[in-house]
Amino acid sequence: MRIYNAPLAEMRFLLTEVFDAPSFWQANESLNHIDMDTVNMVLEELAKFTKNVLLPLNRSGDEEGVGFTHDAQGYGQVTTPTGFKQAYQQYMEAGWVGLGATTEYGGQGFPKMVSMFQEEMMFSANQAFALYPNLALGAGLCLLESASEAQKDIYLEKIYSGEWAGTMCLTEAHAGTDVGLTKTKALPNKDGSYNLTGSKIFITGGDHDLTDNIIHLVLAKTPNAPSGSKGVSLFIVPKYLVERDDNGDYQLGARNAASVGSVEHKMGVKGSATCVLNFDNAKGWMIGEENTGLASMFIIMNYERLAIGVQGISVTELAYQNAVAYANERLQSRSDSGIKTPDKSADAIIHHADVRRMLLNAKSHTEASRCLAMYVAKQLDTAKYSKDEQLIKTAHARVALLTPITKAFLSDKGFEATVDCQQVFGGHGYIREWGMEQIVRDARIAQIYEGANGIQALDLLGRKVAKDSGAKLFDFLAEINDFVNNMQAEHRIKQATLQATASIEALTKAVLANIGTRKDEINGCAVNYLHAVGYLCFAYMYALIVEASYDNDDLFYVNKLKLADYFIDHILPRMQSHIEMAQAGSESMMAFDLSYFESV
Repeated sequence: MRIYNAPLAEMRFLLTEVFDAPSFWQANESLNHIDMDTVNMVLEELAKFTKNVLLPLNRSGDEEGVGFTHDAQGYGQVTTPTGFKQAYQQYMEAGWVGLGATTEYGGQGFPKMVSMFQEEMMFSANQAFALYPNLALGAGLCLLESASEAQKDIYLEKIYSGEWAGTMCLTEAHAGTDVGLTKTKALPNKDGSYNLTGSKIFITGGDHDLTDNIIHLVLAKTPNAPSGSKGVSLFIVPKYLVERDDNGDYQLGARNAASVGSVEHKMGVKGSATCVLNFDNAKGWMIGEENTGLASMFIIMNYERLAIGVQGISVTELAYQNAVAYANERLQSRSDSGIKTPDKSADAIIHHADVRRMLLNAKSHTEASRCLAMYVAKQLDTAKYSKDEQLIKTAHARVALLTPITKAFLSDKGFEATVDCQQVFGGHGYIREWGMEQIVRDARIAQIYEGANGIQALDLLGRKVAKDSGAKLFDFLAEINDFVNNMQAEHRIKQATLQATASIEALTKAVLANIGTRKDEINGCAVNYLHAVGYLCFAYMYALIVEASYDNDDLFYVNKLKLADYFIDHILPRMQSHIEMAQAGSESMMAFDLSYFESV
């Protein structure tokens, strides 16, 4: 069994009632061409495509995986699972690839508040497929922000149309997160190009048969570059070189010396090609100034980190829908609350309180996560489109603060909720025929790639909180308090959120004090600190949801209030345990001599 129906009602609720996107769009001259009728049409068509085209390929793509062979020239080449190429062609021809891309280079110019839901539907229906166009858009965004006008003219229109794809090539076998250890070399040529030599691993979409060309964005070091991350530059290295014909149009030329050495054999997302890429004097062109490559690459990385947070929502939504369907059909035991009829010897397991606990855990995570992702999307749109300098400054600060939380907390909660949904199936959840084990396997990667979640926690506490003595965090807390104190809704989420805000303020002050006196303190408490702040973010999101739902007798809104109650009773209390662990910090974990960790 595998079902998926895009949660359009939830999406419209957030757009129109929680964040009032139509008013935001109409007040901005760059967005006032967007209206809800158009957005509804876009979301409905995407819902059909993801359900009817991508979902049927999810399981078959996992079972078949990608193919790897060598062409006549000896270059490695990847083939995607059966049906992926045809689905991609349909996706591209419908104009979906460039939905959120700038119109200047052929995109449709929809705001992030809309394209975020595009990402969610795609990742829910077929995470492996969705990664291909997603990485291309990240590469396009990097080029848009950092490349020269000539480079933009060559590549962006083809990327946004979907004719060409893109990758981000950071990781090397000896250097994971520490890109300053990069060994890939870039030697300058007289014509302004460079020859790149080195090897990269874990490259999502490093090769495939979906597009005519793939534009690799590669981190490398030039001769005499400074040591560490300050000496890293970024290069465009296309799979096929691009030439200009007599009419001035860009055409594909010779095969570049960038090839696939192998594909990784992975736990999940098996329909997505994760490649080892070898560069053997491959021709490339520098993006931006020399030794500024990491700053340019962070444009993609931050884009992808937000997308990974959306993946946490997506896998939970898919798992939840299937678990709910199963719980309503599966008869097992008699429950105190079940409808006992003479012709039944057992009740549907949906009547059992523990099954409801697992389902409500997943549902409460999903709704808060989706709301938080939309909050960040609105900040991104504000930073991009607003003319108010103070609003822009605040929006940038919010995005910086919340990006590591969105990536790490949402993917952690997504995996947790997906396992809960698998548990609803009991033994059947462990069997391939029901599809739940694939969802769990696919969900796991979101906690690892684009900066493992421990790294996100270090980024939050080290760079986003400690670096400015908590200024960004305290400003966010003031926003939360201001909103909650002015809520019209009478609901206990108000007091719960105010208490959570006060707790995080006190925790932050204590942690900042500890950082100055304890060794390894940031490393020791960062993950628990991120989770504590994550639960506060969820409380704030439920306050927003409650304010938009109160005083309405429709069952849709009544259930929002009930879910907020469940969150307060069963989810938010977890924050306190993370606070206590964060306060305990690093001392007990650093007390062990290294001999304790020797192999036995």
